[in-house]
Amino acid sequence: MAKKAKKQTARGRKQDRARVAGGQDYEVRYESKKTGKSAASVKKAVKKVDNNRKQVERRLGPAMKKSLGAAPSKHR
Repeated sequence: MAKKAKKQTARGRKQDRARVAGGQDYEVRYESKKTGKSAASVKKAVKKVDNNRKQVERRLGPAMKKSLGAAPSKHR
């Protein structure tokens, strides 16, 4: 008799998203782009505070706001 397939849950995926894999370039690039910091500083933060995404983001500081265009100049 065949074994019944185990029901898959989203738990593993959620746990994976809660971490930053410092050795995976795409994860480091994503976090770097998201926070506006360099890839080296992301890797350093992962080493310092472990790979918990919230702790890494807190360590890197607030995300930089990206402007959508040039601000109007006040000088005439």
